[in-house]
Amino acid sequence: MDAKFVRERITELRMLKDMSEYQLSLELGRSHSYIQSITSGKTSPSMSVFFDICNYFKISPQEFFDKDIHNPDRIHGIVDQLKLLNDDDLAFFEETLRRYLGKK
Repeated sequence: MDAKFVRERITELRMLKDMSEYQLSLELGRSHSYIQSITSGKTSPSMSVFFDICNYFKISPQEFFDKDIHNPDRIHGIVDQLKLLNDDDLAFFEETLRRYLGKK
């Protein structure tokens, strides 16, 4: 991973929430131009700010760096619903998903 990925990922997550760089900066308790300075490449977030960003978007650092996760809120919502299913329903859902994805 590189700094460009971090900048793009912050932008992707921010846009999913339909918020401006200004809004995200303020939500994180930073100056109004803080996120813009990160996404433009002028600065990089400290580890503390990185964790604040992950917490704000309710994702783990691992999820932040997983380039295959494009909508973590939706995935978390689906997983929360799956937790409510009994074993038989989970097996049905799993088989349906495998078929849908073409994996038999």
